[in-house]
Amino acid sequence: MASMIREPVTAYVALGANLGDAAGALREAVQSLAQTDGVSEVRCSGLYRSTPVDASGPDFINAVVELRTVLTAPDLLDALQAIENHAGRLRPYRHAPRTLDLDLLLYGSASVSSPRLTVPHPRMWQRAFVLVPLAELAPHLVSAHQLATVAEQVIESLEV
Repeated sequence: MASMIREPVTAYVALGANLGDAAGALREAVQSLAQTDGVSEVRCSGLYRSTPVDASGPDFINAVVELRTVLTAPDLLDALQAIENHAGRLRPYRHAPRTLDLDLLLYGSASVSSPRLTVPHPRMWQRAFVLVPLAELAPHLVSAHQLATVAEQVIESLEV
């Protein structure tokens, strides 16, 4: 039986880190994504600094990646979690500081709701640290109204 060839899907992934060399961790994660089987055409937004939301700790460095993939959404999530684990990601408690956080924001036009994965990401439209870099890569996905509603969140573009 021949294996089924999937059509590539455009997906968006949020990247964040606030421990250690956060900017370096994001750059390494982008390289790891680009080398992942089934992933191609990886583009990364600029890096942004943001204050933690609903948490304490150092400021985060954030970005968003656009990629094309033939992986299913759950398989892409597995790849993201493997990259997080390789970067030393621990989950001691909700909103803990982290060496790397990769969240699947959008997977084509798909809607996924399972105990393990929700796409579109349920809080992405409320987070400036997601919307600003997402708008940089895909302005057609983010409205001025969405950006205005999160304008009070502190976010700063980095020259790194």
